[in-house]
Amino acid sequence: METIWYAIIAFTLTAYVILDGFDLGAGVLHLLLARSEDERRLTLEAIGPFWDGNEVWLLAGGGVLYMAFPAVYAASFSGFYLPLIMILWLFMLRGIGLEFRSHIGNPMWKSFCDVIFSLSSLLLAIFLGVGLANVIRGVPLNSEGYFFEPLWTTFTLQQNPGILDWYTVFIGIFALVTLAAHGANYVALKTDGALNKRARKTAAITGWGMGILAPVGLIVTLQIRPEMLENYRSYGWGALFPITVALSLAGFAYFRMRGNDFGAFLSSSVFIAGMLGGAAFALYPFILPATTDPTFGMTVHNSATSAYGLRVGLTWWVVGIALAIGYFFILFRLFRGKVG
Repeated sequence: METIWYAIIAFTLTAYVILDGFDLGAGVLHLLLARSEDERRLTLEAIGPFWDGNEVWLLAGGGVLYMAFPAVYAASFSGFYLPLIMILWLFMLRGIGLEFRSHIGNPMWKSFCDVIFSLSSLLLAIFLGVGLANVIRGVPLNSEGYFFEPLWTTFTLQQNPGILDWYTVFIGIFALVTLAAHGANYVALKTDGALNKRARKTAAITGWGMGILAPVGLIVTLQIRPEMLENYRSYGWGALFPITVALSLAGFAYFRMRGNDFGAFLSSSVFIAGMLGGAAFALYPFILPATTDPTFGMTVHNSATSAYGLRVGLTWWVVGIALAIGYFFILFRLFRGKVG
């Protein structure tokens, strides 16, 4: 049962990154792609019906973590308190930039909201990558299951590393490039004309960045945590994840050259799913590894709630996820096609 809930959390967070990732990426590129007021309005209308609903998947992931693995929830929200507050403020600023932009007709006000929206989207993409990198690298958990990390120290992986070091920043940049490519594919899918052409060109450039940074990220990750290969050695079916990543990169390049915006967007979605699924597979059974002592690490077994709670929660989760998927199916169907 604990493994099922681990897979549910991985699925929920992957769905969040894919869905909110395209509007985060569109926000990162908002000022670069859209050159006029009409083009900026089109970009915002492309993500308008979806962005706030997409963020609900992150709340769902936090709720599932709290229900299934409360010890991990307590430790991570305590140790990552400062960056989580920063992420919360970035979410608020991003929403303010989107919702308040049209409240005042002054061009300076609109430009100010555009900058707030783009900057908060860019920093959110980086911080989400940094958060994943901290989980992969491990945190200094003590015997009681708590830890504290400063925002940064020496930017190295020596004793007492901070939340920001060279590895976590690198993964943050990788996340930024990946979400920018994902967002560019989405903007190309939803628009026509000059905006579509610029989005396609930007997607092709950032796609090359994904292809370069992905193997580099794999190499440096295995240097830091070589034990992440153990599950791949033990379970042959884990090879599906790197194969999926490689095929999605090939599909990205193929569809981008053919001008197939939907195929390219689907490829970047599969790439994100393959990368996050592969990371979750490699980390299992750990949810929050420890850099202090491996026995202090939090696993699906030593941090789970009661078996009864997991069984009851699974029943309600099936009902809830069915409603959520139905809602998103209707939403994407209603707002399919190009914006105009």
